[in-house]
Amino acid sequence: MKYSKYTVLRKGVVYDLIGMASSFIPVIGPFLDILWAPYAAKKMRDMYEGEQGKVASIVVFIEEILPITDMVPTFTLMWLYTYVWQGKKSPVPQTIEVEVED
Repeated sequence: MKYSKYTVLRKGVVYDLIGMASSFIPVIGPFLDILWAPYAAKKMRDMYEGEQGKVASIVVFIEEILPITDMVPTFTLMWLYTYVWQGKKSPVPQTIEVEVED
């Protein structure tokens, strides 16, 4: 499914905040990262296609599973990389004209 680049940004910021929140929960926070890391990797892969999505999902998994790295906003950095530094445009819906014969 294709989303506008700003929808991807909003989702990414929310996912970054969720990932960072576990570092503020004493004792059980690190254990929550064990559950969050694979989910975050899947979401990253869903949000970005191709080789970049694969690499980003591995990076976000490692970042979320390692202690102390929760403060890195990986989803937001990926969005900046994709839409600002690379200059990718939002997907534009294509219209298809179909002629129907009577």
